[in-house]
Amino acid sequence: MLGARSLTTVISTDMAQSFTGAKLLVLSGSDVNVDFDLSFVAQIALFGLFIVILKPLIFDPLLKLFEEREKLTDGARAQARTMDERAGELLTKFESELEKVRQDAARDRERLRAETARLEAQMLEQAKADAARILSEGREKIASEVGALRRELDASRPALAQQIASKVLGREVVS
Repeated sequence: MLGARSLTTVISTDMAQSFTGAKLLVLSGSDVNVDFDLSFVAQIALFGLFIVILKPLIFDPLLKLFEEREKLTDGARAQARTMDERAGELLTKFESELEKVRQDAARDRERLRAETARLEAQMLEQAKADAARILSEGREKIASEVGALRRELDASRPALAQQIASKVLGREVVS
């Protein structure tokens, strides 16, 4: 390895020669050779010229396009967040309205169930009353028919007794 004095000697000697087309030898710990001549200066100048020319032609419009895309993306994200919030609100409103409808339906169902039970009880009472009336009328009719048959039997009893006695005795019985 070269000492600090020999490196500065090499660099200062070579710098004086570099403008005449000679090579500059830069030494480091890994012994890398870098050629520094007029082509390097020309490359730096061309790079600067391309930057100056291409910046307004390509880089600025491209950066503007990227910024516009970012604004649109952020706007779309904000709009999506707003739409999500609105959808959440609508879902909450829908669920509350659905719950109200369910409660109304349950109330109506209970009201109809109670009314049906009341009508059923009323119809059952009416049927029981009709059955009791029909039963009562039937008993009265049977009782009147039994009474009529007894009167008829009471009226025909002497004649029947005479017929039975005549048949049993084998002769005519007169009373």
